[in-house]
Amino acid sequence: MTLTLKQRAQHLRQTGKTYLEIQQKLNVRLPASTLSFWCKKISLSQKQRHRIQTIITRNRERARRAAVTANKNKRLEYLNDLFKNNRHLARIANNKDVSKIIAAMLYLAEGTKGSRGCLTFGNSDPAIISLFIYLLTKIYTIDIRKFRCTVQCRADANIPELEKFWSRITSIPLAQFYKTRVDPRTVGKISLKPNYKGVCKLDYFSAHLYNDLTIISEIVCSIAKKGR
Repeated sequence: MTLTLKQRAQHLRQTGKTYLEIQQKLNVRLPASTLSFWCKKISLSQKQRHRIQTIITRNRERARRAAVTANKNKRLEYLNDLFKNNRHLARIANNKDVSKIIAAMLYLAEGTKGSRGCLTFGNSDPAIISLFIYLLTKIYTIDIRKFRCTVQCRADANIPELEKFWSRITSIPLAQFYKTRVDPRTVGKISLKPNYKGVCKLDYFSAHLYNDLTIISEIVCSIAKKGR
């Protein structure tokens, strides 16, 4: 039985079949190492070798694409589970005290310290800028006239368009924008991120807001000291 199977496999190999095609023709599952051992003395023409290599390359590419799709679907499922497990936090975040903690932690990470009479916060992510402004308006009585905005960008950026973009994101009138600052290190260099909107720096003139968020961040950070 084994000899007959071996002979049939060798015959198929002589016709230029791949090991996968041989398994399919014989309707058996054999290790590639076994087929390679059986067929190692068989000489193939250049045309046959080219055909086999073409099929192997095509199958590898097909397998690679399938693996990429499978991994992508697996990751999407994983992220969806994380979203389901954490979406209740949005309701908790609506609590005013929780909003204060979030705003204070954002400012601790991205805000300027030591300005005292002014709250200064900057980021390149429109979502973070929007969230920070939303939290301020939720926690405090905000006077939009006390806001100032500065765009910091690369030399090849379209400055008027960037200013309009950040004005839409922040709802701060262009009349309250300071002159845009261009990074001199980027002069003559093409941006590798065409959708980069630069950094939006917010200034809100209020010593009370600065002191309040600073004190809150100190209180939250003290948790670590107490837990040691």
